[in-house]
Amino acid sequence: MSLVQDIRSKNAGPFWITIDVFCADAAAFARLNSALTTAMVAQALNADLARVQRFDIAALNVIKFSAPREVVQGSRADRDMHGASYAVLIKELVDAL
Repeated sequence: MSLVQDIRSKNAGPFWITIDVFCADAAAFARLNSALTTAMVAQALNADLARVQRFDIAALNVIKFSAPREVVQGSRADRDMHGASYAVLIKELVDAL
């Protein structure tokens, strides 16, 4: 059984992205809450750990991360205008747990 139902990432403005990890149930949330660390996510996103924000929403079985984008949205170096591909990085982390 998978621990997550879905992982979504998206823009949170031109300077930030947000990633939502929708856990399968309360047991999966409890397991991922301790196993999926903010440091792991920061490393996967190549972000400064001090700037990555984490929100644990137990009532919804959701773990949410917000992190600064590597480059400003829409700039020449931006390879993901909508921030959708960041979810793949977190899925790889979750699958490895």
